Amino acid sequence: MQVKQNPKGLDAQISQLFKDTFIDSEGVDEGLLIHDLARDLLSTTPPEDIRVFVATEDGTLCGTAIFTRLRFGDDPRIAFLLSPMAVATTRQGQGLGTQLLTDALNVLRRDGADIAVTYGDPAYYARVGFGPVTQDILPAPLPLSMPEGWIAQSLTDTPLTPLPGPSVCVPALARPDVW
Repeated sequence: MQVKQNPKGLDAQISQLFKDTFIDSEGVDEGLLIHDLARDLLSTTPPEDIRVFVATEDGTLCGTAIFTRLRFGDDPRIAFLLSPMAVATTRQGQGLGTQLLTDALNVLRRDGADIAVTYGDPAYYARVGFGPVTQDILPAPLPLSMPEGWIAQSLTDTPLTPLPGPSVCVPALARPDVW
């Protein structure tokens, strides 16, 4: 498996991977929602605010993780929000997602990011260092339908300390139906 950052010319394939994977796991409505979200993130987010990581094997797209900037008032720390992420249905359970995220988080860390945040399954994301966080520590940009899925990690040697709210996500994520 090879992990690449910000690949060119794969936007349609990336969006399709999200659609197929989420249809398989969550149904047609969720697959279409996440497809549209990925497409919008890839087409409207300024390059300085997005990091896209893809896992390929023998030229086939197997997984992808999209990170976008999450800002907190005047706080100088650099935070990235992981959303969405998918591993092709036929490749799940093989450690590909863990490797993809490990590599992506290492790149973000190397490039000076301070915090990684996501909204997902705490048990799955704990494998790569995410842990539960309250909105007192890290306010979400929109109301959370499942607050227990709000998780984060420090990408520095400094423990995560409170960030001033409100937080602001990229425009493509500023929609209540994905929170």
